[in-house]
Amino acid sequence: MITEHEFQRVAAYVKDKAGINLNEKKVLVQGRLDSYMQRKGYQSYDEFMNRVERFPTGPEAEDLMNALTTNHTYFWREYEQFLFLKQEVFPELKNRTKDWHIWCAASSTGEEPYTLAMLCKDFLGLEHSEWDTKILATDIDTKVLEKAVRGVYAKNSVEQLPHNYVRRFFKQISADEYQVRDELKCEVIYRQLNLMNQLPFKKPLHVVFIRNVMIYFDEPTKERLLDNIYEKMAPGGYLFIGSTESMSQSNTRFRYVKPSIYRK
Repeated sequence: MITEHEFQRVAAYVKDKAGINLNEKKVLVQGRLDSYMQRKGYQSYDEFMNRVERFPTGPEAEDLMNALTTNHTYFWREYEQFLFLKQEVFPELKNRTKDWHIWCAASSTGEEPYTLAMLCKDFLGLEHSEWDTKILATDIDTKVLEKAVRGVYAKNSVEQLPHNYVRRFFKQISADEYQVRDELKCEVIYRQLNLMNQLPFKKPLHVVFIRNVMIYFDEPTKERLLDNIYEKMAPGGYLFIGSTESMSQSNTRFRYVKPSIYRK
């Protein structure tokens, strides 16, 4: 059982390191960590946090972040945004440059960046080899990144995609599983990245997907992150956020395009 003091200690650490607000989520924290604590032999959360704070780059700190970050996602999620990207953004990009800089933040288990890569290949067709459209996909959780690199998904997950995408970009490896083909895998680069750290981009970003992660941040953290992203984007670059998320127009430099889509 986690005490209130221990919960506040965990919550403060996660807020400081990852920007995630765990206020009023004591049950969630306990539910995700209790079995881990027992398996590792910790007698209390204080004992565990002593270890985490003493070795901030150690396996316990990584396990804590992996356990408390939310990774629910699926292929073709909020598909209207993907259609807008293909119909409005890609034609514009094609006329501007052959070097596309696309970042998929909080990419989780890979469904979103692989969808973006499929759209790039579909849109450019036989000309795709003439363009550099590799997707940079990042997440703080190393476990979900490992799954994304493997690229193996349940049949019912893959079947949410258009049928021609399934045939072209996946191979069935069992009765219930599909794997991303190598030609698509090579179009996505996976890296671990904490959004609270300095963003490492050297080239201006044309498209940024950061969907369904900012709902876990308080307003000052969200505004600081959006300001950092704005500085890394090319003029006219597009920002896509989750449909349940909002952005205060009085506190951002992004211009509203349509629900959940903004522009520098």
